[in-house]
Amino acid sequence: MNPHSEPSKRSTDSNSAATPSAPTPSTPPRPPEPPAPADPRGASDRSAESSRPADSADTTTPSTPTQPAGSSTAPDPSGPTHSSAPSDEVPAPPAEAQVTLRSPAELADALPYLMGFYPDDSVVLIALHGDRGRFGGRVRLGIPTDTAQWPDVADQLAECLISAGQERDARPEAILVYLCQEPAEGESGKDVKDRLRPLAQRLRTACGALDVPVLEALCLSNGHFWSYCCPDFRCCPAEGTPMVMPGTSVMAAAAAYAGMQVRGSLKEMEARLMPRTGRRAAEQEKVLDAAAGALVPRMLERDGAAAVRRSTLDLAGAMIHRFRQDTPSGSNRARDACDDALITDAEAADLILGLQDRVTRDRAAEWMDGSVAAPALRLWRALARRCAGGYAEHAVAPLTLAGWVCWSTDDGPSARIALNCALSLDPDYTFAQLLHRAINEGLDPEPLRRCLREQNHAVMSAAEEVPAPAADSPSTAKEMRRPTRRPGAAGRPRGPRGGTGPGTRSTDGRGRRRAGRDGDRSRR
Repeated sequence: MNPHSEPSKRSTDSNSAATPSAPTPSTPPRPPEPPAPADPRGASDRSAESSRPADSADTTTPSTPTQPAGSSTAPDPSGPTHSSAPSDEVPAPPAEAQVTLRSPAELADALPYLMGFYPDDSVVLIALHGDRGRFGGRVRLGIPTDTAQWPDVADQLAECLISAGQERDARPEAILVYLCQEPAEGESGKDVKDRLRPLAQRLRTACGALDVPVLEALCLSNGHFWSYCCPDFRCCPAEGTPMVMPGTSVMAAAAAYAGMQVRGSLKEMEARLMPRTGRRAAEQEKVLDAAAGALVPRMLERDGAAAVRRSTLDLAGAMIHRFRQDTPSGSNRARDACDDALITDAEAADLILGLQDRVTRDRAAEWMDGSVAAPALRLWRALARRCAGGYAEHAVAPLTLAGWVCWSTDDGPSARIALNCALSLDPDYTFAQLLHRAINEGLDPEPLRRCLREQNHAVMSAAEEVPAPAADSPSTAKEMRRPTRRPGAAGRPRGPRGGTGPGTRSTDGRGRRRAGRDGDRSRR
């Protein structure tokens, strides 16, 4: 488990997807063992739009529509009822694994699989539905450092999760609560559990006030877990219970069988989107300054906006081809370092500034599926990391494009994190808001893809026939202009602690070096 990279950030997530498993906490009363359920594959993975706190919004859910969990498996029919097929008939599709969670230890082990990653420094609420306790909606919020906010936070989370279920005629029968936070310097896991106990109690009170009980509340810290509900020290000792080793539980086996992926921690996923720091950031900022100074006059010329749009899209297409031809391997950090080496500071500056134009951004959003999706995602992430210093807010466009590609390729958790980062920089960014709402509502991205293609083709056809109005150029140029530098740097997004960005050189797997500095690589 890793601590959250920004412990003061508040964000919410809600998802009302039904899962094929039923968590049954070990604390009494325990519901009776239910019969085998109907096929859960017809249930859609839907999220309820949550009331986002003022500072940011983050949603986190697994990307798979079916999510097994737990300690015991049972076959599940492919249809609503069992049927005996004659031996000469084609057999039914393979039955889906059913897993039941029966103890706090199994519930604690299931959390990363339910979310798609480990939620650092977060409070997570999960709704349970029906007599079997099927997993339903999820809300995730960064734990506020100001304890005075805890009562309001607890009320908002409980209201968000329960009201979301009511809107879909699926009011939760019960709720699970997780508090995940790593110890600060000089703290132990038990100290974290004791410090967060008032928040856990307030969450239980808030849910109970809405007539939905909390069946289990767990604190996960320093490789151990504690139950706030179980008074039996024989099963929940004061020193905590060690978590199982990753990948060794029945839940891990069921998740692997179902193709579910745990993408690491929230901190690790956010670090891939954070801007550079240190000397390399200062170099990139200087190049952005120079590019902005040259670009704004071009935008003010007659037909300048159309020319800049074409050159930006041509350059982005060339970069996607370059990324597609050179696929890195290794850890996420190593792959990101290779991607950073594939694009020069000048190329990154031209793309970052060009994508501030709405029409250009929407055209770039067409690279979201097929063989271009993966290299496009790598490019948008690389550009977000290049938005250094005073250009931090320019990362909103590539971050939103990254979230769009992730959603289009069924990677919901990564999409939510990228969109949360974008909305934390600009809560009013319309495209990010639209995607955030669509994911929360469980919509299919295909209609939006078709609409985007049709709109872009119509806009570009009109732009080729009729010159852009003179009023459009100053407006677009204003969007691309460098924002006013704010006093102090405490509020700017930073990379991982102590990080100064990956090295500027790496190998391509054949022993040859690749460079990402201006002049080391010509444009293709």
